[in-house]
Amino acid sequence: MRHYTYKYGYQIPYNTNIGEGLFIGHFGAIVISVNAIIGKNCNIAHGVTIGRANRGVLRGAPKIGSKVWIGTNAVIVGKISVGDNVLIAPGAFVNFDVPDDSIVLGNPGKIIPDKRATLDYINNVSVK
Repeated sequence: MRHYTYKYGYQIPYNTNIGEGLFIGHFGAIVISVNAIIGKNCNIAHGVTIGRANRGVLRGAPKIGSKVWIGTNAVIVGKISVGDNVLIAPGAFVNFDVPDDSIVLGNPGKIIPDKRATLDYINNVSVK
């Protein structure tokens, strides 16, 4: 399996809990913790890290909802929850809970409520 990590530039363990419809739009380093949970129809750009915190109050890995778009070089870390229909902007740092229907911008991240957060952003939507 390590061969594929080097070949494709992704570090996504085979037993990571990922829902159907995952879309990776570009080649480039992507690191996802084996303990992370990712919902259905999520899009992940290159340079993204979805990581586990090893100490402190955020010890653990993120749980990401469905229809979440994660932009280039975003970092999502710790035992946090990201809701459904969330857009995480490129370069955002997220170590806090994010409610449904939101956009997260910047470092440190700022939440902007938006019912249309991922409109026209989600690719490869699985239907079930």
